[in-house]
Amino acid sequence: MVFFLVDDLGYMDIGANNPDTFYETPNIDQLSKSGMRFTDGYAANPVCSPTRYSILTGKYPTRVDATNFFTGTRPGKFRPAPLNNRMPLEETTLAESLKSSGYATFFAGKWHLGPSEEYWPEHQGFDVNQGGHNAGGPYSGKRYFSPFENPRLEDNTTGEHLPDRLAKEASKFIEQHKDEPFLTYLSFYSVHTPLMAPPELVQKYKDKAKRLGLTDKEAFGEEEKVWGKAEWEGRPVRHLQNHATYAAMVEAMDQAVGRVLKQIDDLGLTEETIVILTSDNGGLSTSEGWPTSNLPLRGGKGWVYEGGIREAFMIRAPGITKPGTTSGEPVCSIDFYPTILDLCGQSPPAEKIVDGVSLKPLLRGEPTLDRESLYWHYPHYSNQGGFPGGAIREGDWKLVERYEDGRVHLYNLKEDIGELNDVAEQNAERVAAMRDRLHRWYKEVDAKFLQSKYGQQPWHPFQD
Repeated sequence: MVFFLVDDLGYMDIGANNPDTFYETPNIDQLSKSGMRFTDGYAANPVCSPTRYSILTGKYPTRVDATNFFTGTRPGKFRPAPLNNRMPLEETTLAESLKSSGYATFFAGKWHLGPSEEYWPEHQGFDVNQGGHNAGGPYSGKRYFSPFENPRLEDNTTGEHLPDRLAKEASKFIEQHKDEPFLTYLSFYSVHTPLMAPPELVQKYKDKAKRLGLTDKEAFGEEEKVWGKAEWEGRPVRHLQNHATYAAMVEAMDQAVGRVLKQIDDLGLTEETIVILTSDNGGLSTSEGWPTSNLPLRGGKGWVYEGGIREAFMIRAPGITKPGTTSGEPVCSIDFYPTILDLCGQSPPAEKIVDGVSLKPLLRGEPTLDRESLYWHYPHYSNQGGFPGGAIREGDWKLVERYEDGRVHLYNLKEDIGELNDVAEQNAERVAAMRDRLHRWYKEVDAKFLQSKYGQQPWHPFQD
């Protein structure tokens, strides 16, 4: 089992999802062709830590109040909901489940699931931890280039590039354990900020942008603004992919994916190895360098619009999945835990709550799952400008609920993937039914909401 998790990778950043992307991702595109690509795959949350929690546990992170990145507490008009900033040690993680049945387990890269050492990968079921600790990005040393000064990654060659180093460590582990079951979980720090990449790759994309006439003159549009000064001015959002450094980061990450896939091939393990690739949230389009565009998806990281939660999502399961297939069934990061166990002939512990479902029927070619709804809960003001809100998706329909004032919006994603045409007024019965199911889910998972500020009370779904 090889699991690739790419930080902040946008749905439209890879060629498999977007043939017109500015970026070059040949290895990910080939992986997609060799398995099943999910066109409607989602992260459980529009920012990183909650989604990472969901992948490893199969749970909606709202169940433990892990509803923002650890530890994001930005105030806005109201105070955010209470935040739990660690994955509880009592959780039975994916690594612990596989390890208990004889799998060697390996983690490399970004963890960001606990503030101190007792919550790091080696205490959550991973035999080996290369680079995972509390930080949400490569913020120490020379960041994406060694010396990394990472407490879980030894510095070797000066100037070594981080994604390549992580791929080397993953490839070495695979070779060492080629004759036994293994889980290799490669959780890239890429393509998260800081925006840094090898100079020769950056120059390649500067030349490409110039050759294609892609300038910043018409690269930006405007999104709504819900916190900060001059709220009426709106928030810039990138509408054109032409950021050379970000493009170089995407390609360098793709090269690292290719290195690991080549190791699997070279060792003759291709037909024995399940490979998964996804991201933890949407591409960064509304702040912090504005490096990518998610169009036609609205918003990006930190938003409950599609740009913030729809992800690259692909699974190659030899002998089960027909190469080059796609599925339009809505699926989510909560589904990885039960899917992986199912593919490995296991079941979750009987006492464990699992919100996700196995995707094995889809991988075998069945058209749909027996599931009515997917849910999101983000009771925070995101660093990227996103508003506190929740959402529910049922079939082609998506309802968005705002937590400041309780307003709702309804979109038909089949007809309006950009979420620009709110049809709530024309579909009052559907809105009422979907909202009722969303509120019942809030109660099931004990969701928390915005808190008062300076005596002002926010809307609450269960207020009198």
